Amino acid sequence: MILLRHGRSTANGSGVLAGRTPKVGLDETGRAQAEALAGRLAGIPLSGLVVSPMLRCKQTVAPLAAAQGLDRVVDARLSEVDYGEWTGRAIKDLVSEPLWRVVQAHPSAAVFPGGEGLAAMQTRAVEAVREHDARITAEHGDHAVWLLCSHGDVLKSLIADALGQHLDSFQRIVVDPGSISVVTYTETRPFVVRVNDNGGDLSGLVPPKPKRGKKGKKSSDAVIGGSTGRKGRA
Repeated sequence: MILLRHGRSTANGSGVLAGRTPKVGLDETGRAQAEALAGRLAGIPLSGLVVSPMLRCKQTVAPLAAAQGLDRVVDARLSEVDYGEWTGRAIKDLVSEPLWRVVQAHPSAAVFPGGEGLAAMQTRAVEAVREHDARITAEHGDHAVWLLCSHGDVLKSLIADALGQHLDSFQRIVVDPGSISVVTYTETRPFVVRVNDNGGDLSGLVPPKPKRGKKGKKSSDAVIGGSTGRKGRA
């Protein structure tokens, strides 16, 4: 599974918490990131494309969807955090709120006034990802590769889950706009293959085809001895 954060939006550099504010789209840099994405993933035949319903995510994957002839599956469970009354407020004002320290140090306890909690966000996102991964595996096989486009906190929570980390540690993970992270799910545990990749050749993410006569089931075994090879499926 390729985890893509949407490209830079008009809100990313504004100092305002956009959240689910309607019609927040990509800025010039974000549009360039979206155009470059199709080239970055040209060597990876994708079996599925799942996106948040927010405009900036749809705009980010549009060139890729056109290049690979894919239809987008929109899932509201992958939407931005509902920041409630914090939506649209300046970050410089929010840092003085008592809840800000909770969000930073104990995010699993953070519930935004009039919105949702970060723990609830992680639960809905993990549920969505597991369902889509199972669906795509059933349709295309264990070695299919698919892409999910969502938001920073959502993706950080998914990576934390894959790492087996408590949500209270997810603020240690960095996911930049336009970056790619990769998780491979197996029968007994996930493997985190990449985090916050902002460029370079990504063709190596394609899993090798199973040898003739073998089913090629995803391995749950970790590689011993420092090898970078992985047997799973992204």
